[in-house]
This record gives sequence, structure tokens and C-alpha cells, in this order.
Amino acid sequence: MSDAKQTSLGGLVATALRKSWIDSRDISLSEAELDQVAPLLYQSGGAGLGWWRIRDTALRQTPSGEMLHQAFRLQVLQSAIHESKIRKAFGLLRSVNVEPILVKGWAVARTYPQQALRPYGDIDLIVRPCDYQTAIDAAEKDLRDCQIDFHPLPFELADRSMEDLLSRSQLVPCVDEQIRVLSREDHFALLAIHLLKHGAWRPLWLCDLPALLESSSDFDWNLCLGEDRRRANWILAATGLAQTLLDASIKDKEIAARAKQVPIWLKQQVLKEWETPFAHMQSPLRHHAPISFYLRRPRGLLNDLARRWPNPIVATITVRGTFGARRRTRYEFGDWALRAARIVAGRFRQKSSFAEGS
Repeated sequence: MSDAKQTSLGGLVATALRKSWIDSRDISLSEAELDQVAPLLYQSGGAGLGWWRIRDTALRQTPSGEMLHQAFRLQVLQSAIHESKIRKAFGLLRSVNVEPILVKGWAVARTYPQQALRPYGDIDLIVRPCDYQTAIDAAEKDLRDCQIDFHPLPFELADRSMEDLLSRSQLVPCVDEQIRVLSREDHFALLAIHLLKHGAWRPLWLCDLPALLESSSDFDWNLCLGEDRRRANWILAATGLAQTLLDASIKDKEIAARAKQVPIWLKQQVLKEWETPFAHMQSPLRHHAPISFYLRRPRGLLNDLARRWPNPIVATITVRGTFGARRRTRYEFGDWALRAARIVAGRFRQKSSFAEGS
């Protein structure tokens, strides 16, 4: 039996999204369970996928089913608007001799049965470091309505060179514009590490992995995992989550066996995160005030420190750890210490600047 079949609320989210990236309608949710899980899907970006799973079942006639259907209709409209902004961004940037690479968002949505199943907001673009300022200047002048995030080389792909990423990238059509996207292997690595870097709280991000993987018939795992063993561990951990929680199909038997060794604590933590998959409950939004505030007014500090205790998944990435069976406590302390050190260093720089200006 799949690990996704759980009685917890997070387990119901996993059940609702299992195989949702393909044309799968075999869903074992009752109407009462759908009522529980539909708001979580709606708030976390998974409503379209939830609708896709129930659209040919009796659940489509329920109030929760209709809510998911309406959300999917809205995503169809938003997808068309977003596409026009992507084409506009690429056209303008190319006019100033900047060749960007689109990641996440539309770049992965195109691998779903319908790209509107996967909502997206910001336009994330990788650009050469030497083109970064040119891209920023062009966007500030003519792309203010496009919500673009530029990345010279994202943390997730720090073990790869920009030239290698460009050489392996591909052009894909978006109406009348050719959009450059990462190779499937590089993109999978980015999505896997991005998922873990943010604590895997959004179920949609995990669905992206099998959607991308299963759309390729010749996926090169050696290229995807790279030469950095630590990052390969991260990518395999995310792959194992997709395999065990969402029944993702891994054709390579060796990779499937390695990924299936994903630690139990990691699966449990992800299902716990999926019980409240809301952006406002993630750091730093869940903090009541910055630490500097409590240096002047310490009341409430202890309660807020508890809210700041790191997610063990995030902590593992932050301190460059690996995902294994051992408890994460040492990584969590390490993450906390790094953040405390940054706060102290920031305060010291402020005092030094004030003293120099006096």
C-alpha cells in the first residue's frame, strides 16, 4: 500500500493529488474527506489538480467539487494572461541582447496535461551574471507589470556553470515566441532542491517533479544528480518523496531503489506541513516581529523564538547536511546559530556605521 494512504489531513492531501499530473481519475476520497482537503488545495495552488482528479466522478457535483472547478476556470484565465507577460519579457530582454532562461512556473506547467492545471505567479528568469544589471534596468523601465525575479545563478544550481545550463537548454514555443527553458535534468534538480529549501510545505511543488520526469522518455539521471554527492542526496530525497507519497513512476530501477530509502521522518514532516500549506504560516511571515524589536521590548520574545525554530527540512539544506535516518536536531541548532550570528553581525554593522557617522 502506498505511503500516501494515511488517515492524517496531510495524508488526505497526498491521496487527493496522487497521480494528478496525468489523466488519472481513480480517487478514493469520500465527500466528507474532500470537504476537508478542498480548502487546503485551494489555498496552496493545488485546486486545479484536485479538480482534474474528480472531474469525472460523483464528487464533481459536491459543493467542494464545484469550488475546485471554479478555481480551475480562474487558473485558465490567469494562465493566458501570464503567457502574454512571458512573451513580452522575452521579447524586450532579447532586444537588449539578454537571453534569459525561464524556470519554474510556465516552464514546468507545460509538462502537465493542461498547463492551466499548474498556477504560477512571478516570472523567474536565469540570466548571465554579466547581463544581470542590464536585465534589471530593462525590467524597471518596461516590464513593471510582469513581476520578474532575475537570478544570475540560483542556489539550487550552484554546482553547475551558466554556460553548461545554456548549452543544455532548449527553445519551446509559446504562441509566437520561442521561450528558452532548462533541460529536463537541470530543471528537475532545481525543482527538487527548491522544494526542500522551502520546507516542502506546498504540495504543488512535489507534483511538479513527476510531471516533469514522466514527460521525458530519455531522462539522464547522471546529468540530473551531478557530481556533488550532497546535492545528489537532496535530489534523491525529493524524488523519494514524490515516489512514496504521490506514487510517482521512476523508470530507472536503480534510482527508484535509492529514492525509496527516503527517511521516515522526512515523509512524516512533509505530511505535517501539508496539514497547513499556507504561505502566511511559513517563515518569515509567521513571526510576530523582527528580533530587533525584542531587543527593545523583550515581552513575547520566548513565544516568538518558538515560532522561529527551523523546519528540519530547511535546516538540513541551510547547513548543507544530508537527508538520512538520524534526527535533525544538530542541523536545527546549526540553522538557528547561523541566523543568530547574522542578526548579531547586522547589529554590529549598524552600531559601527552610527559611530562612524557621529
